[in-house]
Amino acid sequence: DPTERPAQAVLKALVAAHRRGALVVGLCLGAFLLAEAGLLDGHEATTHWSAADEFARRYPAVRLKPGVLYVDAGQVVTSAGTAAGLDCGLHLLRRYFGANVANRVARRLVVAPHRQGGQAQFIEHVLPDTQGDARIVALLDRVRASLADDHDLDRMADGAAMSRRNFTRHFRKVTGTTPKQWLLSERLALAQRLLEATEEPVERIAQRVGFASATVLRLHMRKAFGLTPVAWRQGFSGNLHAGQAGNVQDQRLHPKGDH
Repeated sequence: DPTERPAQAVLKALVAAHRRGALVVGLCLGAFLLAEAGLLDGHEATTHWSAADEFARRYPAVRLKPGVLYVDAGQVVTSAGTAAGLDCGLHLLRRYFGANVANRVARRLVVAPHRQGGQAQFIEHVLPDTQGDARIVALLDRVRASLADDHDLDRMADGAAMSRRNFTRHFRKVTGTTPKQWLLSERLALAQRLLEATEEPVERIAQRVGFASATVLRLHMRKAFGLTPVAWRQGFSGNLHAGQAGNVQDQRLHPKGDH
């Protein structure tokens, strides 16, 4: 209950854990606990959309992002509702153990392996309910299978047999994000998997996922994750143990940009 003030002992325990360097996670309304403890002051955070107004009123020092699935602020992480908690957990598995481990867990849970943190909490139609939505879903599969190709907005709209305006509207309704951001996220996710599971040169991986060069891939990975492709491969190659994860614990697994 967000209206109930948490016990002082709980707040003190959270602050003490944070000071020790522990990762502190607030799932759904758990973000209220972190905010009450002062751990979110000056940071971006999220919570369940139904409690967003109350959260913003009570904690003006927190930079609330009410529409997203989860927010990774480094040492503190917050998520929206129950399903978003699963997304957040998979994100943290990626952060410490890499995409392959997270994907195996996602398969066991029968959920999507990765939904970027900035994706909308509430998507009006999870399953396509119009012919236009169905065309978007089919297009997504085709694009995922050909990420090395050039997929600009006009080509994607043509592939769905839509005008740019209708395509953009249907795309956001189906995915919760923009075509540009979705495509970037898919390319980076594939690059992660290839860096972890293969010994292909970075230049070749950049070409396979649709970037013009290794330099472009490097720029996007630095911006999204805080790591170069080489550093990512070194951190996650082979069997990554928890003790090794500290080398990459400050990465960000959801690309920043348009949402």
